[in-house]
Amino acid sequence: MDHRGRQKRFQQELALAKLDGFLVTHLPNVRYLCGFSGSAGVLGYARERFVFFTDGRYTEQARQEVTGARVVIARKAALAAAAQWAAGGRSRRVGVEAEHMTLSARAGVAKFLGASLRPSQAMVERLRMIKEPAELESLRKAVEMGSSLFGTVVKAIRPGISEAAVAAELEYAARKAGAERMSFETIVAAGPHSALPHWRASAQPIPSTGFVVLDFGVILSGYCSDMTRTVWVGRAGRAARELYQAVLEAQSAGLQAVRPGATTGEVDNAARRVLQRARLGRYFTHSTGHGVGLEIHEAPRLARGQSELLQPGIVITIEPGAYIPGKGGVRIEDMVAVTETGHQVLTPTTKEFIAIPGAGTKAAPETFAS
Repeated sequence: MDHRGRQKRFQQELALAKLDGFLVTHLPNVRYLCGFSGSAGVLGYARERFVFFTDGRYTEQARQEVTGARVVIARKAALAAAAQWAAGGRSRRVGVEAEHMTLSARAGVAKFLGASLRPSQAMVERLRMIKEPAELESLRKAVEMGSSLFGTVVKAIRPGISEAAVAAELEYAARKAGAERMSFETIVAAGPHSALPHWRASAQPIPSTGFVVLDFGVILSGYCSDMTRTVWVGRAGRAARELYQAVLEAQSAGLQAVRPGATTGEVDNAARRVLQRARLGRYFTHSTGHGVGLEIHEAPRLARGQSELLQPGIVITIEPGAYIPGKGGVRIEDMVAVTETGHQVLTPTTKEFIAIPGAGTKAAPETFAS
């Protein structure tokens, strides 16, 4: 990763913001700028140089990982040490990541920086939004690993097994495949739970018929993947297939809208219009997607009214859904890279309707009508 190049671009952004110092405290931003992957550290910038502060637990790790910054093993809290160092150079305007700092931490920093303290928002995140070629490759590898687990999780699903047991099978397979950890808490939402967009895998058994929403991702080399597929247990009737097809068409419309120069709101609207025409608009209760990278949720956000312009190098999800309360729901999600000429779908997993054998042979009554 080009940490020195990122630091140079960050310095340019600081100059535009008329800041002569900065304290980077959000760990994904620290990792982006200097490479440190541990759980405690602050990257300071002042007097036209970077210094990384951490504690004795990370002495060797910091020396191995940190690029483009002097490493200081502080005897006090890393944030206090960094603030004191920045103040010592009489920096006139020192920025801090206001959205990632508690009031208590900000008060502690203010003791050293006083009137020079300047709360700033999303400065590093704006840089992170455009992925470098090496980042795109890391994301592709994470996506491929996540996608390779889909067959495992489908085989684990059967009536009577708990949602949590299905999630455990998936996560065990992910670890065996080399994942550092899951990108987020795995979602296995079966039957009526599939109508709850952010349900978590529970002890509830998989019913003999109904949708199962599977939303999961892995972290590989620090980069996240994110995908959702929805399967059906039992014999599927017309209503279930029509609901699935409507969401699939909405997802396809969202994908086709991804191109350089399109706004994130336009992509959201493209997917949303399809569900509105199918009289399912009121059952699409979240945004169409989000950026992915070192964090599972990054800029930009694809939602109503958003005006961020898509640019080559941005990686986003496209994940419309429809959720019928008390009955069930469907979500389909891919990760997509914006390219110079359009987009590339990174997720290779099939989106065909999959029906897993249930306990019986008769199709259950379905009432997914809008």
